[in-house]
Amino acid sequence: MTNSQIASLLTTLRPHFDFSKSRLTTFCVLLTGLAVSRTVNLSHLACHFPGGALHRSNYRRLQRFFQHVRLDADVVARLVVIMLGLEKRKLVLALDRTNWKLGNSDINILVLAVITRRFRVPLMWSFLAHGGSSDHKLRCALMGRFVRRFGADQIEMLLADREFVGGKWLEYLNNNSIPFAIRLKANMLLHRESGPVVQLSSLLRNPRGPKVWSGWLADMPRAEAQKLTLKCKRIKGGEALIIATNTGNPGRAFNMYRRRWGIECLFAHTKSRGLNLEDTHITSPAKLGTMLCLVTLAIAWGYKCATAAKGRAAIPRKTHGRPEKSWFRIGFDQLRSWLLSDPDRAVQRWRRALPKRPVKCGEIR
Repeated sequence: MTNSQIASLLTTLRPHFDFSKSRLTTFCVLLTGLAVSRTVNLSHLACHFPGGALHRSNYRRLQRFFQHVRLDADVVARLVVIMLGLEKRKLVLALDRTNWKLGNSDINILVLAVITRRFRVPLMWSFLAHGGSSDHKLRCALMGRFVRRFGADQIEMLLADREFVGGKWLEYLNNNSIPFAIRLKANMLLHRESGPVVQLSSLLRNPRGPKVWSGWLADMPRAEAQKLTLKCKRIKGGEALIIATNTGNPGRAFNMYRRRWGIECLFAHTKSRGLNLEDTHITSPAKLGTMLCLVTLAIAWGYKCATAAKGRAAIPRKTHGRPEKSWFRIGFDQLRSWLLSDPDRAVQRWRRALPKRPVKCGEIR
């Protein structure tokens, strides 16, 4: 991009980010470079600075940016929700982990993402200090951040897989009025509302028996406010799909759980099918958090380009019934095309998406 186009982007960012002009310029180069290069590798991104500076000087400039700048992930989440026009809608959220290794270091991130019919965008995340699963304290803290920023009444449904179970975790969701549809393990114990404690797998032995039950997990308090409703069916291979919900409408929760796959698609978009997040050599959680903020904004920008390119038109489907392209791929390809051939149009989509009211982030002094 030329200096004039970088300057145009810079003027849209200045009200929202309290950075120096040099830091904002680097911010713009990172944002555009992520899309064009399809990588978060700083050596590749250093090539996108306008002007005649040496590559090693630009590379060092990027290193200083991640050394001294911290983007507030909660504020970026608010900015993305406004950019995508979701601030007045109830949100379907999905919770999952993504992890990889860099040398001997485990990069393990717990991600809370918003899932719509077209969009899959990370909103908030936490870093795990190990390579294993998260505990209920980390999950509760992450959900607490979302509730403080947006409110529990903006959550239509929280979706999570079998990793995210446990009495204390589900009790927290119930106590904070957070509706959820969470898959349970077949070997878990259920204290039935009208009956003894049984293993979930035993409830499925009778193929003609009921497929909806109510009760509590073995480690949950037996209170009416904590009661769960479960719905189950056998899926391909005979595996049991057991969904627990606190909404009182197990059929709807069961159907909404299908959207959880959207967060798996999101992880693919941030990695091999999109921005190649695993290319980074950054292992510091603070610096990696700043990178994730940039990735999130780039994804939101791509979705705005997809909306501009397709409007309300549906994506054509192939003979097997699936869309020929995802909304992410359409937007990402369109953003890259515009940045290379018509940067002013790409900047225009960014300018239209940003809210007029400032949303501030801070910088280390």
